[in-house]
Amino acid sequence: MKLAITGGTGFVGQHLIERAVAAGHGVTALTRRGQPSRSGVTWTPGDLSDDAALMELCTGADAVIHVAGVVNAKDEAGFRAGNVEGTRTMLRAAAAAGVKRFIHVSSLSAREPGLSLYGASKAKADRLVEASGLDWTIVRPPAVYGPGETEMLDLYRLAAKGWGVVPGKGRFSLIYVTDLADALIALAASGAGMHGIFEIEDGSGGLDHRDMAKLIGDAVGTRPRALRLPLAALNIGAAADTLRAKLAGGRPKLSFDRARYIAHPDWTADVGPLRALGIWQPHVPPHDGVKRTADWYRQNGMLR
Repeated sequence: MKLAITGGTGFVGQHLIERAVAAGHGVTALTRRGQPSRSGVTWTPGDLSDDAALMELCTGADAVIHVAGVVNAKDEAGFRAGNVEGTRTMLRAAAAAGVKRFIHVSSLSAREPGLSLYGASKAKADRLVEASGLDWTIVRPPAVYGPGETEMLDLYRLAAKGWGVVPGKGRFSLIYVTDLADALIALAASGAGMHGIFEIEDGSGGLDHRDMAKLIGDAVGTRPRALRLPLAALNIGAAADTLRAKLAGGRPKLSFDRARYIAHPDWTADVGPLRALGIWQPHVPPHDGVKRTADWYRQNGMLR
């Protein structure tokens, strides 16, 4: 197949392109910056606001895999621009180029749109996809991790110093990045799951925060002590980080949105319907994925 991919320079997108090319598919990928040439990949300069670039990206493609999105923004307008309007322009380009198959990477947070601005924006984007008239499939991942991901790096660094973060008693699912990439490719190539919304996870049924702290500790060679962080403590941290970011002219890593997300008691995913399609199975369980991620951090000098 020829796959048109957005978000190809990001964490998930890089692994997706790698797996797609390894599987024998051709790839056209959107990029805002120059990229080194790569066999099997054609880079299309532009972004999600550039109709001409999106048309070029989609022309001749058999399927679109829309990964690009905004996970951190300073306000509702930022999430709307990146996740809602970006999806709208991508759908318009796919339709204009005659590409019927559209795989949309959403988020498990869309299941709770009232909890965060991010989740609300992903839910709105999902509704656009559903109304598009294309042969769409929506995939809602939980936390995605693996080599190249840095959002969880602080948890590994804390564990290396003997601390494990335990924000409440909630449970959550994970998906290793190559397992997610393989699922997206399988959906695009098979045509299975059309007009379906699918949650995805690694088949473990979810973890609690103590489980995760122990897995990370095992991976970095420590036995972390529990550092309990209820919502009140997370909100204090979010306030401090928001002030720091404002003074520095950046964005907070721990926003109030993210604090509410972390404290939510149930982010477990039901992977049963996706597995029932018979086109994909997860291969990387949490203990293996966490170790691979820790090894990558260590090899790149990021654990200190």
